Amino acid sequence: MQSLGISVLFKGMNMQRLFEGLMVTARIAFISIMIGSLLGIVLGVIWTSKSKWIRSICRIYLEMFRIIPILVWLFIIYFGVTTALSIDLSGETVSIIVFTLWGAAEMGDIVRGALESMPKHQVESGKAIGLGFWGLYRYILIPQAVRRMLPGAINLATRMVKTTSLVVLIGVIDVIKVGQQIIELSRIEVPTASFWVYGFVFILYFVICYPLSRLSRMLENKWNS
Repeated sequence: MQSLGISVLFKGMNMQRLFEGLMVTARIAFISIMIGSLLGIVLGVIWTSKSKWIRSICRIYLEMFRIIPILVWLFIIYFGVTTALSIDLSGETVSIIVFTLWGAAEMGDIVRGALESMPKHQVESGKAIGLGFWGLYRYILIPQAVRRMLPGAINLATRMVKTTSLVVLIGVIDVIKVGQQIIELSRIEVPTASFWVYGFVFILYFVICYPLSRLSRMLENKWNS
């Protein structure tokens, strides 16, 4: 029976379909992480402004994504915004938009925290030798901030990869959706199909996320020691 169960993974094109679904998941995560990180760095620099208005706007932007679940944001944009504006966006495009905005908000907070944790005397010393705004960031703040924010950034990337499992609820054919389709087609012939298919999906996520999690913890322990 166990042999029959695991065979569902290798039946027909099932294995290929699962990896194609994984590529959709990886594409959404990769694009969102890359664009979100770039936007987050800009947001983090802006967030260090002395203006209370600017800092408040940045904080509200972050809290919008921390208070409202990502799934709700997916529904708002996929079912609400696209209908209200009469635009046609695929589920994958909406997913990338939502995850990018979320990633930018969280990355901005990570960058802000790293920059504001820098000793004040280093900024004063930079100004004393004639460095301007961009010079301070390029030669003093950013090089040191990278070390402080890298563990948090890797942890954020891991969270984003795991949360992509929600995109199935707006019709994206990712690895979760493919797994569901295989189970639906095989549940009569192979009663244990759900165990083997979801078990394999678990392994795929684990292979991607565990090394990232370990790397984040290793860097954090190394740089805090």
